Amino acid sequence: MDNTTIQFTIKNEPEDEMRQILRLVYDALVQKGYNPISQIVGYILSEDPTYITTHNNARSLVRRLDRDELLQALVKNYLNANDALKEG
Repeated sequence: MDNTTIQFTIKNEPEDEMRQILRLVYDALVQKGYNPISQIVGYILSEDPTYITTHNNARSLVRRLDRDELLQALVKNYLNANDALKEG
């Protein structure tokens, strides 16, 4: 009998979906020649969808995201990344 412990992880679907939508929006903004970071930040701060292009349905996609959940995920990931850099 093998005494190795197998790790079981459940994917966080909402974060994966947010990441995928944000990537699609980012790519659409790049394709249209915008600064994607500035445009996305403008949208997050104001909730004004006109910061996001309609190209490739990006504006419709970004409106699916809950801004509070998105901000929470961004802060969590930022802090986790910084913690990993300190430890490494």
